[in-house]
Amino acid sequence: MKKVVLEPRPLYAIGTIARLTGLKPDTLRIWERRYGLGASHRSGTGRRQYTQTDLEHLQLVAKLVGSGVRIGEISSCDRKTLEIMLGRTGDASADIPADKPAVLFLGPGLCDWLDDHQGCLSHVNAHLARLPLAEAKAALSGEVLPPDLLVIGCDTLSSAQARQVEELAEALSASRALVIYQDASERTVKALQERGVGAAVFPPDPGFLAFEFSRCTVEKVTREGTLDLGELVNNRPRQMSQDQLTAASAVQAGPDQIGAAQLADLVAGLASLEAELAQGEVHNWSDAATRACTYAYAGQARWLMERALQLVLSAPAGQTRESGEDLAAGRLHDAA
Repeated sequence: MKKVVLEPRPLYAIGTIARLTGLKPDTLRIWERRYGLGASHRSGTGRRQYTQTDLEHLQLVAKLVGSGVRIGEISSCDRKTLEIMLGRTGDASADIPADKPAVLFLGPGLCDWLDDHQGCLSHVNAHLARLPLAEAKAALSGEVLPPDLLVIGCDTLSSAQARQVEELAEALSASRALVIYQDASERTVKALQERGVGAAVFPPDPGFLAFEFSRCTVEKVTREGTLDLGELVNNRPRQMSQDQLTAASAVQAGPDQIGAAQLADLVAGLASLEAELAQGEVHNWSDAATRACTYAYAGQARWLMERALQLVLSAPAGQTRESGEDLAAGRLHDAA
């Protein structure tokens, strides 16, 4: 049997890797030439491309080098060793990059669609297998690590194919399976869903995929207790404490000055909205996607208003600037 080819996704150019790691492209090229720390994937035209695994490895290396470790000492270390070393640095800001959910996509049509929609895969460590469902079990069993999510694309979803889906998910020890179909009876789809297999019509809605990936993240990092949206969606960190906002609210603005108190109230309101969105319950993927986007936008708006407030409070004192404003700015500086 022909050996199956698993194509990694997403793939990154060197400029994107430089931006995400904080390293210069020239540094990346030197590391690749001297230590083999380079892109592990080649396109059909021979162009070198970085995988998600390459990116996460380089992020760990960059953090350790930034903490003072020599590149030559860690260039041959595996990810686990790098994580242990990073944890021993004592640098609270040197967070270990979280593992992305492992997602395996199966089916020629689905993989072709993903080639044109790689933006859907930005938060997962994905592989594409351009195999039809009928050949997948024999080709993939024992060849791949158990995926967090198995996504199967098929033209027609019959009862026989539904059984193949379940058998493949079991053979690969997939944590969860999802079928993307073009034609299927309502009865077959319902039967699959009752047995825990998700189903959606091709082409899949990007919001639906985002919800499924977030669900994988939850199941991957939590085994007990709850996890709110704030831990799932990357957002801007708070720049001002509640004490600083209270101090800014007491600032009296002159007739021609921007009101710091108004900005402080706006920041507080947006922060409250963030907390409410993070803790609220959702019952379907559409609501979850909407809430996640709203949460991210609220966090961005709050972060921008904090910057605006800091700018107002740090502006040089004018002829009408009240002494209370100077006092509040001093309190903000002391609390920072």
